[in-house]
Amino acid sequence: MNEKITGKIHSIETFGLVDGPGVRFIAFMQGCRMRCKYCHNPETWQENCGEDWQPEALLKRALRYRMYWGKDGGITVSGGEPLLQIDFLIEFFKLAKQEGIHTAVDTSANPYTKEEPFHTKWLELMKYTDLVILDLKEMDEKKHKKLTGCPNSNILAMAQEVSDLGVDLWIRHVLVPNLTDDEEGLADLKHFIDGLKTVKRVEILPYHTLGLFKWEKLGIKYPLEGVQPPSEEAVAKAEKILGIEKTSQK
Repeated sequence: MNEKITGKIHSIETFGLVDGPGVRFIAFMQGCRMRCKYCHNPETWQENCGEDWQPEALLKRALRYRMYWGKDGGITVSGGEPLLQIDFLIEFFKLAKQEGIHTAVDTSANPYTKEEPFHTKWLELMKYTDLVILDLKEMDEKKHKKLTGCPNSNILAMAQEVSDLGVDLWIRHVLVPNLTDDEEGLADLKHFIDGLKTVKRVEILPYHTLGLFKWEKLGIKYPLEGVQPPSEEAVAKAEKILGIEKTSQK
C-alpha cells in the first residue's frame, strides 16, 4: 500500500542545525497556499512540481546520516507546507519511529482543519510526531490575512490541540519592522503561548532579505521592498516581551 504514496520534495538538507534539536536531516516539501509578504522560499509555493519520493526511499536516504545525529538529532520535514502532503508525512514518520528516530514537523498550520478526512489523518500523524515547530506569524486575524492572504483561527486551534495532545512545541515568530513588531501584538502572542502546556522553546526570527533574489527570479513583485531587518535593540525588545530569556531553553 505504501508503494503508491509519493511526496513532492523541493530539496534536502543533510546537516541541519536550526530546525529542531541536534543535527537534523531535513526534507523540504513542495507546495504552500500562504503568500507571506516576507517569504524567503517562494519557489516552494507551487504544488505540482518537485521531485517524487516514496517514504521508504527518503528514510533510506536519511539513515545514511544517522551517525551524525547523536542522541539529540533526527529528522525534520519542512517546506513549503508539509501538512499539504499529510498522507506521505504519516507514512514517512511512521517508518522513522519504527527506527527510533526523533521526528519534527516545521509548519505554519495553514491546512489544519477539524473537518474530515484531514483531522483523523492529522491525529494519526501526531502519534508519530515528537515535535511541532510552529510559525505564529500574527495574532490579529485581520493583520494575519493581510500579511499572509489567509486567516489564522485554524492555526491557533492547531496549536491548542497539539498542546492538549501533549506533543512538544517550538514557537517561532518572524519579526518584521512596522509589521509584526508592535508591542500589543507581541503581548497577545505571549498571552497565547502562556496558555499552551507543551512549549519548549520560543524563537524570534529577525526578518531578512536573503530570499529577495528568488522573487526577482520568479518575476514576482516583492511587497516589502525597502524594508530593512530589525535592529538588535528591536529584537531584544521583542524577546523581552515574549520572555524568551527565561523560557527558550527550558
